[in-house]
Amino acid sequence: MTQRIVLASRNAKKIVEMDRILDDAGLHVEVVGIDAFDGVVDVPEVPETEATFEGNALLKARAVCAATGVPAVADDSGLCVDALNGMPGILSARWSGGQGDAANLELVLAQLADTPDDRLGAQFRCAVALVLPDGREAVVHGEMRGRLVREPRGTNGFGYDPIFVPDGEERTSAEMPSADKDAISHRGNALRALVPVLRDLLPDEA
Repeated sequence: MTQRIVLASRNAKKIVEMDRILDDAGLHVEVVGIDAFDGVVDVPEVPETEATFEGNALLKARAVCAATGVPAVADDSGLCVDALNGMPGILSARWSGGQGDAANLELVLAQLADTPDDRLGAQFRCAVALVLPDGREAVVHGEMRGRLVREPRGTNGFGYDPIFVPDGEERTSAEMPSADKDAISHRGNALRALVPVLRDLLPDEA
């Protein structure tokens, strides 16, 4: 029987991304989002109150695992801009006060308006936490270094992808096909690091 893992998210793109990356790595598990439990159990919305990506990922994974009884994976990630002293960082998704991706992106660009082009270095960072019903936990990390551009380009992806160009690329993350982005992305790197952990913790199923 295929092991089911719940991703602590309602973001369909994240669920598809995780499923694709784990499958490409040869780990065949069933990845579902928390909406798969709607009407079955009450999965709480977990405020991201920790000061680190790792802390927030663990908060979410612990809560979802406790509610569902299923191994839970949660990620917390964000854009860390050199000229903004590593911000928006853990506040990336809420940088504009909850106004959404487009507003977050516009605010970052506005804050960098007077920053020279050669100082637009940035990186995406990600922490992925795994929590099992028996209490075992693990956290892995991934990052993707690059630079920002001043005009959004591309429609593939979400968040700050349209203004982020990974090192070695001329395309923004939002201009890259999913397979190309997965191969170098912060979340892709973290999820690939999670594969041996899952194989170790779920040897019979994975």
